[in-house]
Amino acid sequence: MENHQYFVKKTYQLAQSAQKHGNHPFGALLVIDEKIVLSSENTVISDNDITKHAELNLVSLATQQLTTKLLGKTILYTSTEPCAMCSGAIFWAGISTVVYGCSAKKLGEITTGSFVVPCKDIFNYGTRETAVIGPILETQGADIHRGFWK
Repeated sequence: MENHQYFVKKTYQLAQSAQKHGNHPFGALLVIDEKIVLSSENTVISDNDITKHAELNLVSLATQQLTTKLLGKTILYTSTEPCAMCSGAIFWAGISTVVYGCSAKKLGEITTGSFVVPCKDIFNYGTRETAVIGPILETQGADIHRGFWK
């Protein structure tokens, strides 16, 4: 059984690192058999590219370094529920499971977000199942966002 809290805490560390690097506080990692194989941070500001979300950066690395078969065995952990763009990339990469900390709904409440769509709703349109687990340790994740989005 996966230790979801352990890995979500790791994504929160990545989110805080992203913030220290001048970016939005989001982090993601890829796990196979309880081992972290890849990790990434949000780099939207430092790369001057709105698509450089932590999950999209991770999917890009993963599809370059891992086989399709291996991707199907991965769990993507993320500090905050993936947006519609990232959910699409996760689906197309063949990642089978997503575990998130802070929900999109909670992030939307903090940021007064205008495009809040639960990732499960996006995945439901797919032709294969993508398991979604979360929120996990949401209060911790929300605190990171509250400290950033002032």
